[in-house]
This record gives sequence, C-alpha cells and structure tokens, in this order.
Amino acid sequence: MKVATLRALSPTDGRYADKVNGLRNIFSEYGLIRFRVLVEVRWLQRLADDTDISELEPLSSVMKDVLNHIVDDFSLDDAERVKAIETTTNHDVKAVEYLIREKLGDGPETQSLKDFLHFACTSEDINNLAYALMLRAARSDVLMPQMRELRNKLKSMAHRYADLPMLSRTHGQTASPTTMGKELANVVARLQRAEQQFAGVAILGKFNGAVGNYNAHAIAYPDADWPEISGRFIESLGLQANPYTTQIEPHDWTAEYSHALLRYNTILVDFARDVWGYISLGYFKQKVAQNEVGSSTMPHKVNPIDFENAEGNLGMANAMLGHFAEKLPISRWQRDLTDSTVQRNFGVAAGYVVIALQSLLKGVGKLQINDEAIHADVAGAWEVLAEAVQTVMRRYGIPEPYEKLKALTRGTAVTRETLLDFIGTLEIPDAEKQRLLELSPEAYIGLAAEQARDI
Repeated sequence: MKVATLRALSPTDGRYADKVNGLRNIFSEYGLIRFRVLVEVRWLQRLADDTDISELEPLSSVMKDVLNHIVDDFSLDDAERVKAIETTTNHDVKAVEYLIREKLGDGPETQSLKDFLHFACTSEDINNLAYALMLRAARSDVLMPQMRELRNKLKSMAHRYADLPMLSRTHGQTASPTTMGKELANVVARLQRAEQQFAGVAILGKFNGAVGNYNAHAIAYPDADWPEISGRFIESLGLQANPYTTQIEPHDWTAEYSHALLRYNTILVDFARDVWGYISLGYFKQKVAQNEVGSSTMPHKVNPIDFENAEGNLGMANAMLGHFAEKLPISRWQRDLTDSTVQRNFGVAAGYVVIALQSLLKGVGKLQINDEAIHADVAGAWEVLAEAVQTVMRRYGIPEPYEKLKALTRGTAVTRETLLDFIGTLEIPDAEKQRLLELSPEAYIGLAAEQARDI
C-alpha cells in the first residue's frame, strides 16, 4: 500500500482504493471538472448551430475540431489548470469557463465564441447536468455490469443445484424442504427486478437559468423558443429535460436513483446473511489460498469474510444513499447550497457498492457445496412430512387432519417408522397411501427444482 493510500481518510481511497478505480474518472474532482467542461462546450456548440442566435456564426470545421478536442482530450493537467484558476476566481464553474477561453486562444472565430461561453447560464445549469452525466456513467459503465456478473453467477448456481434437496428453516425452525437451486433462484429473481428498476430511473436535467424561468435567455433573444432549445440540448446529452425547476433541478430523480440502488443493496444484505448462515451450518465450504489465515489464534477457522465485508459496505452505502434521498429534494426557496457538499459524496456511496459487489463475487466464487451436510440435515427431518400427510388427509375428508398430525409430531422426535405407522392407519385410496409411504423428506420439494431451472 502506497503512503498516499495509507494516509487516506476514507477506505475507498485507502484500503479499498484498487477496487474502485473504475469510478475515479467519473466521481473524482477531475471527473466533475471534465463533465463541466463537456457541458459548457456542448452548449456553445448548440448555440452556434441555432439560427435564432444570429450573432454567433456557424462553426467552421476547424473550430468544431478545436472544441471537440477540448472535451475529448481533457487531461489531468487541464483539471489542475482549472484548480489553479479557481484560486483566483474562488469559483469552480467560472474557472472552467476561463480554461475553455484559454484553450480557444486568439483567432478570427474565437472572440465571438468566448462571448457566448456560459451564455445565460447559472452555475447550477452546468453542475446539475455534470452530476446527471456522472450518475448515468456510473450506472451504465460500472454498477450495472457488476450487478449482471453477480446475477449470472447466481443463476448458474441455481441451475447447477436445482435438484439438490435442502431443509428450509422458517423462524429458524425446521420447515418444508426446498432445493439449494430454488433458494438461489429466489435471489436471482429479486435482483433482476431490482436491477430493472434501477436501470429504469429517468435521469433528468435542467438548463433554464438563474431561477428556472429563462430570464436572461428571453431578454437577449425574445423570439427564440428557449424551452425547446434547452430541452433538445439536454436530450442530446442522453438526459431527460425537466422544464419546471427553481435555480436547481429539484433532485427528485436523484432520490429515486438512490432509493432504487438502496433497495437493490438491501437484497444483497439479505443474501449475504443467508450465505453466512449456510456456511455456519456447513452447507457450503470455502476454497482458501494455501497461505490465507482465517484467525490470528485459531488455525482451523475459515471465516466468511467476503460476505461479512459485503454486508458492512452495503450498510455504509445505504446510509449515504438514504441521506441523499431524504436531503437532496429539499432546498430553501429558489435554492440553498446544502445540496452541493452532499452531491460530492456520490462517488463514496457508489464506491462502497462496488466494494461490496466485488466481495460478493469473490465470496461466491469460493463457495463449494457440501452435499453430505445438506443431505444429512434434510434426510433426518421426517417431521416435515406432517404437512404432506395432513394435506392429503384433507383431500379425502378425514376429520381434523391438522390436529391429528399436531398430536403426532409436536414436541416429540418424529422417525420414519412413526410416520409410516400413522400413514398405514389412514382410510385413503391405496394408491395415495402407497405414494405417502414412499415419500421421503428429500423427495418432498414440490416444484422447487423446476422453478430453479426456469430462472
């Protein structure tokens, strides 16, 4: 670990720094500046293309290339130059404008372009689109691919263990059998739905000036259709226009995004705890590296650290996501600045999610099924067939079936012989009696195997 990471305040930039590298160009200060530059340049290009803006000539092919290179070739040196300018301006967005002015240089086309930089904009016009682009990129380029990878691994396991009988536990007590594959299929189905909801959150943006009314736009060019121009510009960035705002986009979509991700994470917490329990029961063994240490004092231990790590980091992410969702949609009058410092933590929350996803991917990859332990658990649980027997008794009109099985099974050890003797006394068709006599706990899995294979 480098000295820089050893001195980091946040684990996302310290212990887990390598795990979140995919987020750095998106959520870092560099990433924020880069997206601000993109928005400023694209707005300038949009104005130059609009015939209503008569004082701004259409861009030459050379100037189009110049502007595109400012965006496409944006570098760490450029970001550092913006920070240097900010020491003078004491304004981060204005510093971006001045960088672009420097990049444009002096030429026959540049003076009019410089005058139209940041035209009719408030800083929040730039910032809200920059953050929208950041959250969209994090979702599509980092989070969703890892979500799919985890779900596909679990789906593969669901198919592989579709027919493996396993004892259920409801309220921690012995319950009707299932299969390991079906339990994994349950998780896959939940994750798939949560992913769809997360992916479906519309990402909105505003570009309507200081208080959302196109005041400056309309005074300069009263005949231009500014809502239409603004809307098309926002859509050109791959975002959805929000025409009704104050100075800030109200962040309702950010709350939806945060809540959708929080709900997805909560499913993973549930999964991590269940696997932790199954490891404790011996249902799963864990592959370990030769020199890996499970406990500093107990050599025999192989701790389920990947699932514990995931649970802890998901909790950190959810605490932050919950705050985003509750705080960001609230702003005093036309704006206050409390959203700004909070939004700068988007990357930290996303980082904890990524760390958790990688821990789960690693942990799932180490799992080895322990058929012997699973079989021993379910094979000795003859009491679970009480449900099967009393349900068939109901079909054939035998009175008080539940009560009779309750008297037979509750508080006593139920053996195969106990159950077979009871079945032998039932006045039901011979074929049905024979079917019950041949039934075993391992075979009493309903449609679990089919459901697992169908996921």
